[in-house]
Amino acid sequence: MSSSVESHQAKMIGELRVFIKKVLSDPTIAVKSVDIARKYKGQADADDLIAREISANTTIRIPEAWSDADKMFLEILHEVLDDEDALY
Repeated sequence: MSSSVESHQAKMIGELRVFIKKVLSDPTIAVKSVDIARKYKGQADADDLIAREISANTTIRIPEAWSDADKMFLEILHEVLDDEDALY
């Protein structure tokens, strides 16, 4: 594996560690994030709206220029909503 790939992976892991610590220290983050994602589901600019509202209403900060970890978080939110829909 090249050192640039390893460096990129290390950065992403670091971001995810910080995120997981925030979620574990404030369990309302997960609930709020899913509620926000549900609110914008299906809209053309849903990810932008979700990112802005999560940043404004939780301790999670998603900057305008998303990192791979930010993108992964938004993708996971969509997967959670898809799983929710599959249950009903």
